[in-house]
Amino acid sequence: MYKINSITQISFEDFDQPMGLTMNPNNRWIIKSSLIPWKEFEHDYAKHFKEKGNVAKSLRTALGALIIQQTLGYSDEETVLQIQENPYLQYFIGLPGYQDAKPFDASSMVHFRKRLSEKTMQEINEKILKCNEPLPSTNSKDEEKDNDEEDRNSGTLILDATCAPQYIKYPTDIDLLNDAREHSEKIIDKICELNHFKKPRMYRRNARRDYLRVVRRKKKPQKWLYKQIRKQLNYVFRDIKYIDKFVKNATIELSERHKVWFETIKTIYDQQNYMYQNKVHSVENRIVSFSQPWIRPIVRGKVKSPTEFGAKLDMSIDSYGFARIEKISFDAYNESGLLIDAIKNFKNRTGYYPKRVLVDKIYRNRDNINYCKKLHIRISGPALGRPKKGLIVDKKLEYQDKSDRIEVERGFSIMKRKFSLKDIRTKLAETTLSVISLSAIAMNLSKLMKNFLCLFFIFVKNNELFTKKQ
Repeated sequence: MYKINSITQISFEDFDQPMGLTMNPNNRWIIKSSLIPWKEFEHDYAKHFKEKGNVAKSLRTALGALIIQQTLGYSDEETVLQIQENPYLQYFIGLPGYQDAKPFDASSMVHFRKRLSEKTMQEINEKILKCNEPLPSTNSKDEEKDNDEEDRNSGTLILDATCAPQYIKYPTDIDLLNDAREHSEKIIDKICELNHFKKPRMYRRNARRDYLRVVRRKKKPQKWLYKQIRKQLNYVFRDIKYIDKFVKNATIELSERHKVWFETIKTIYDQQNYMYQNKVHSVENRIVSFSQPWIRPIVRGKVKSPTEFGAKLDMSIDSYGFARIEKISFDAYNESGLLIDAIKNFKNRTGYYPKRVLVDKIYRNRDNINYCKKLHIRISGPALGRPKKGLIVDKKLEYQDKSDRIEVERGFSIMKRKFSLKDIRTKLAETTLSVISLSAIAMNLSKLMKNFLCLFFIFVKNNELFTKKQ
């Protein structure tokens, strides 16, 4: 059950401060709270609840707690403790006054992430930017508009892709097979315990000994390791046959959790057996984590980490430097097919097409170039094919495009270093997507707060100069 609070956006003066505490109205959390239109999100958030039941926490409490966690990089438990100890954080999540008790249990953070899905987070991000949209500059060359069709375009769209690494141990074939074997043994033990069956012979001690023999050895010759993988495959295959036999002959219904485990075990066995038989190291939709089987390897080709394990995302930066997540997927995809959709989204937001698009080389295929040429959009980068003779390249313009395109790389760096995008620690696919979208909101709020403070200081300085003249 959810009750829409008519006083969600309490003013700073109405916040009940304890005796002897003087709170600073220019605190960063008070400024951030004024940048978020809390009331506009209430009706959308209320759809997640039934008409009967306990009254849920308000949207401001849920979204505010998640923004605090994403900004400060705390765990669920530490986030609740920090809110309990800090009156500024309590004001940010919408409490009427300072209280010494915990505002909610740490387990509620998981429910907040589930209710505020990826799509909801992107809508919240769009509404925050729309409410704080800066006035268009008339001095910028990029914003000038003439009567010609070509000059009706305005602004800049920067687009690039990256990977949000998941916090998992580095996947190896032997570790995945061992995880599959241990979980299959747990399923068999549970079946035998509930139905009073005699446990079959699984050679679990031998399997454990063979696994430790591999992981404790520093140098692993290829032929020797090949044989050890074969042993682990045999152990897993034997356990799969036992489970199938129990389910078919005894008509035993596995629990939902064990059904997911069993499907993952069979998929891991099929993939590892295929790679073993064909002597290859890659397979389609390869599982790299037993507990999170939706995670896929994303090949990036970087020197530090050629392959990362997590969700791939495309992010766009507009003319004012604000970020939007265009697409998130756990499966690897070709980002060049997203450019046209990103341009259309830009048109829907602003009412006009961008004047220039700054992208990497992978986006410069013939379809994208022809689409941009048709709409009089200048796309950065060299022309396709061999350079033509006598072609004059504007190196100053090319250098300017490269310099401006760094803004999206800077955004990725800030999101990973400051807003917890480097190591995603959520355990569910839906909450992982929500956290990735939330990191863009946290970064945009930080930028909006800096812009607000800059305008405030300029106003104060001009006011001081005016008073001195008088």
